[in-house]
Amino acid sequence: MTTENNSPVASNFIRNLIDADLAAGKHDKTVTRFPPEPNGYLHVGHAKSICLNFGIQDDYRARGYDSHCNLRFDDTNPEKESEEYALAIQDDIKWLGFDWDGEVKWASDYFDRLYRYAEELIEKGLAYVCELTPEQMREYRGNLTEPGRPSPYRERSPAENLDLFRRMKAGEFADGSRTLRLKIDMASPNINLRDPVIYRIRRAHHIRTGDKWCIYPMYDYTHCISDAIEGITHSLCTLEFEDHRPLYDWVLDNISIDCHPQQIEFSRLELLYTVTSKRKLNQLVSEGLVAGWDDPRMPTVSGMRRRGYTAAGIRLFAQRCGISKSENVIDLSVLEGAVREVLESEAPRVMAVLDPIKVTLTNFEAGVTGSRSAPFHPNHPEFGEREVPLAATLYIERDDFAEVPPPGWQRLTPGGEVRLRYSYVIKCDEVIKDANGQVVELRCSIDHETLGKNPVGRKVKGVIHWISAEHAIEAEVRLYDRLFTELRPDAVRGADGEYLDFKGFINPESLRVSTGYIEACVADAAPETRYQFERLGYFVTDRYDHAPGRVVFNRTVGLKDSWAKQA
Repeated sequence: MTTENNSPVASNFIRNLIDADLAAGKHDKTVTRFPPEPNGYLHVGHAKSICLNFGIQDDYRARGYDSHCNLRFDDTNPEKESEEYALAIQDDIKWLGFDWDGEVKWASDYFDRLYRYAEELIEKGLAYVCELTPEQMREYRGNLTEPGRPSPYRERSPAENLDLFRRMKAGEFADGSRTLRLKIDMASPNINLRDPVIYRIRRAHHIRTGDKWCIYPMYDYTHCISDAIEGITHSLCTLEFEDHRPLYDWVLDNISIDCHPQQIEFSRLELLYTVTSKRKLNQLVSEGLVAGWDDPRMPTVSGMRRRGYTAAGIRLFAQRCGISKSENVIDLSVLEGAVREVLESEAPRVMAVLDPIKVTLTNFEAGVTGSRSAPFHPNHPEFGEREVPLAATLYIERDDFAEVPPPGWQRLTPGGEVRLRYSYVIKCDEVIKDANGQVVELRCSIDHETLGKNPVGRKVKGVIHWISAEHAIEAEVRLYDRLFTELRPDAVRGADGEYLDFKGFINPESLRVSTGYIEACVADAAPETRYQFERLGYFVTDRYDHAPGRVVFNRTVGLKDSWAKQA
């Protein structure tokens, strides 16, 4: 793949560890992996991990090392997994600008080997079949202040356990009636080492193995062995797995496998005004509170893409978040700022009016009143120019007119003058209202001596954007904003100390749909074409709904952080 325009991998403690391992000869290559579970769409936290793992591959390759990054699906929970999610994950990774080494890998590729390692642990007296119910198992496990108690089935002989485990595999027992547990230490202060379950009985159709298996391995057992089979050198995960590392190491130390990857933890991303729990995101989708996993208000990669965020903007955001073990709480404005910064240099400019007031130019003369061309970008002449035609009837933004202007107002007022962007200075001579007192039309006159030059004898400070009613195209414009009004919507407690339902903090103004008028030059824009609507923000043609004969724009981000005043 090409790494052109990818944000560089900034120096961090993980890269320092990798550099030290390479320098000491511990490894002569780097192998990382990205191991998503195909039970939902990737979100912004996954994007950070993707940029870390695949960024290491690309960066170290560029430095001359043999470097690889695998994509491996953790498909050990068949009831929640689907091919749709797996395909979406692959699409997201490639859209972000990365590619995995070799073929896509799956934990299920190793089910036979995982089963053989389980038998090995049984034969060594390090695993046993347990018949405790989930409730009993929780009771026996103890808690943070009390040690656990041994299961009454803990001292079965290896021969008996092997027989029972093979019968579990053969389907002789009911779902949930037996588990295979490791025999480690029921008194360990680390609860993860109190004889964790590594296999459970679950008759569920698997997206890849079908009905071959009725027992499935647990994540902690599967993950470390899969890493070792693939020769992973540095297994990078978020800090919630730090307490699982002793189990990761214990399993690999007690089976016949040569490779022992190093697990390294970093802080997960917490993005304010957002939730990133797959379970909670799935609630939003399944309860119809958003339009799907790719709703532009969602923090999923597909949602951010549909909103108009660029892959380069997301990579820049991941770089700015950094990699560390300290808390990684990031305001949403940082993500929006990174996206805005990329779009500033990449998006062509056009004019659009989203809340129009009709303007009639009373002294417009067809064939006499002129028009000008305008560049698509002031700093990129290679983007070209377009004609900005003028007609007798215009639309301007309602916010650009005030009957009683506030102090410092530099836009249009009754009797006042303003320059039309790329065009003439006009003066408001008359205000027309409807029966309800709503302004419906402004009648203005053109100063014909001001096309491309300043008026004589006076200064006109204000410049506003506009659209020729005759030449504009009509568009559906979806004005997206933050989905939640609370900084941490899933961490708000009520008076009783209990967490409140995060769905109660959905921003009612997170989506407004209006009809806008836009320059005709965008009429043939393909889906996912981004523009800056001058003075309004950045917008993108919708990935799915924009089509010939139907113009649909999504607001990506404003020209500045409109929430800063509310913070």
